[in-house]
Amino acid sequence: MPEYNAGKVADYADGDRKVIVCGDKEVGVFRLGDEFFAWHNRCAHRAGPVCQGRIMKRVLEPVADDHTVRSMEYDESEINIVCPWHGYEFSIKTGAHQGNASVRLRKADLAIRDGEIYVVLQ
Repeated sequence: MPEYNAGKVADYADGDRKVIVCGDKEVGVFRLGDEFFAWHNRCAHRAGPVCQGRIMKRVLEPVADDHTVRSMEYDESEINIVCPWHGYEFSIKTGAHQGNASVRLRKADLAIRDGEIYVVLQ
């Protein structure tokens, strides 16, 4: 299985990401706290460059009793990546789309050895 160097662990601050060219594919590597996550840079909706989108807290729209939405809030516990093409939001931790669990990003494997991060493609 081919491996591609994604840099040193120390090069990533909390909340950082890098998009790595892996042969004919691209993979986004994200750091949240002490954890790293990697997703193919291809949105599950229309194949847009999802890993290059905005990183933000999950958007919530509380619905009132009369079924209207009067505000927007943010979920402090969930960080999403937002595809720049059509605004689809995906959890950086799980790759799942917030509104449809069957729509998700394709995961890439990571290996960390001697302080270096490697993307492993199967």
